[in-house]
Amino acid sequence: MSTSISVYAGSKALKQIQSDGISQQQFEVLAGASGGPKWFTLFGLDCYLFGEFFTNRKEPIHTIGSSAGSWRLACFAQEDPVGAIKRLAHYYSNETYSTKPDADEISSKAIQMLDKVLGTTGEEEIANSQLVQSHFIVAKAKGLNRSENRFIQMSGLVSAAAANMISRSKISQYFDRYVFHTHNQYFDQSFFKFDDMPTHFVNLSTQNIHQVLIASGAIPLVLRGVGEIPGAPDGVYRDGGIIDYHLDLNFNTEKLVLYPHFFPSIKPGWFDKKLKKRNASHQNYENVVLITPSPQHVASLPYQKISDRTDFEKMDEKSRIQYWQKVLDESHKMADDFKQMVEQGIGLNSIIPIENIL
Repeated sequence: MSTSISVYAGSKALKQIQSDGISQQQFEVLAGASGGPKWFTLFGLDCYLFGEFFTNRKEPIHTIGSSAGSWRLACFAQEDPVGAIKRLAHYYSNETYSTKPDADEISSKAIQMLDKVLGTTGEEEIANSQLVQSHFIVAKAKGLNRSENRFIQMSGLVSAAAANMISRSKISQYFDRYVFHTHNQYFDQSFFKFDDMPTHFVNLSTQNIHQVLIASGAIPLVLRGVGEIPGAPDGVYRDGGIIDYHLDLNFNTEKLVLYPHFFPSIKPGWFDKKLKKRNASHQNYENVVLITPSPQHVASLPYQKISDRTDFEKMDEKSRIQYWQKVLDESHKMADDFKQMVEQGIGLNSIIPIENIL
């Protein structure tokens, strides 16, 4: 029985898996959430999915992500996806900053990191991939949230958070959702039903992929927003997780959605993290298969937790890098257990209805 992973499935997905088991042909969407270095616990699983589970695929797969999820899925769309995700894991987990880094320093380091992850041909490979059709989510700032002045930006964020407490839809008064996608000639915006708030669509190209990925991970107050994205309206673009933190989206597909995630909690937006009653809707997750580290796996890690962005502040560089490397190393256990579930059916009877966590 699998011990390092917990697998949750919506009602439609669970019925199909109980009947047919798990195979890559069942999935039409691969999703990736925001979360910074939380994704290190999924590294081994990404290596397996990118390098084995989805190989020899003939039908296109649609990917959708925000922030760190966008970066991971950008690796998947490259010709050597495992090499790309390994570069991302290496450079991200070994990143260092000055004692009190400002947004300029962190932004500069992010740009350098992405350069290494994409290499000389990554942008072209993502834009031209016929099998991986990418969708990266970015938030276009409005009003005070366009400012790089910390006090002004903080004021804008506080206002947005307060409005979001009243209704999630009110976030559109402060940020616009932009979805950057590949393959304009084949693109059907109804594939993902972004019907909860106004959404704008822009073509991904070799000219804008780098800026889009930086913008998708541009955490407010931590990184600078991206001021110019070729093909998109003028403005300031920030972290896509502000609106779509854990992707509470209507996946408009008859097939299944595979969603590796850091933990069994799905919060629609960044401002919903501390709102206990604000979770993803059951209807949006009927055909989703969610894979998370199990409680036992998390308990076995140093500090009994997965890596996160606060580790930069709480640990010295040496301790943090060693800890993050351990999380990366241990993540391969999740891949092994999921592979056993796929190939041998081990653990299929322990899949949990996703309604239990929504």
